Amino acid sequence: MEALAALLYLAAVTSTVRLAAGVLVIPQRNPVLLAKQLTSLDVLSDGRLIVGVGVGHIEAELAALGVPMSERGRRTEDGLARILELWTSPQTGGDSAVDHAVVQFPTPVQEPHPPIVVGGHSPAALARAVRIGDGWFGWLTSPDQTLQLVQQLEDLAEPVPRPAMLGPLEITVAAPGVVTVDVVEADALIGVNRLVVGPDTSDGSEPDRFIEAFQRDVLTHVASDS
Repeated sequence: MEALAALLYLAAVTSTVRLAAGVLVIPQRNPVLLAKQLTSLDVLSDGRLIVGVGVGHIEAELAALGVPMSERGRRTEDGLARILELWTSPQTGGDSAVDHAVVQFPTPVQEPHPPIVVGGHSPAALARAVRIGDGWFGWLTSPDQTLQLVQQLEDLAEPVPRPAMLGPLEITVAAPGVVTVDVVEADALIGVNRLVVGPDTSDGSEPDRFIEAFQRDVLTHVASDS
């Protein structure tokens, strides 16, 4: 499904859960329009939006939208800078894509803006997370892989400037395969703040069965140990 459409639906049928996509591919989207769409989601959900961002990795998909693989990083940096400018400045001037001043109204409910979680495992993505992200998102990483990536993030803390206003970098990981109590506990020891889980529907598995099994086999045990 298209991420923003799905999140808008979820915003309408929920009231407390946080809303996020892992991740929005920034080079595929117009940053001015995306800033307005994300602002609308944050306002309509009463400040529940988390903005997951990435450069994308599917070459055919990027090519279909006119984005060369070699330009992903630059377009992501430029797009995020434009979005943040629209969110935090009353008015921003034009550039090659927009030849007039743009006013963002309303502004997001969350101040100064919704949290930005940067996805990716490359050195450039990790540095981007440290530099501008409220959090980092690891995609389908085992606890061992997560540990290595978190150590790389920590090693970047000194050479990569990070604004004090961002605070500690939150760690979110999408778990691969079947999640067990051991996986949850291992990720917690590493410092993972949020673990994303879900069913593998490619084999016809039903989400309801996954939820029941996860509640029974994992959540009950984790809750009893806390």
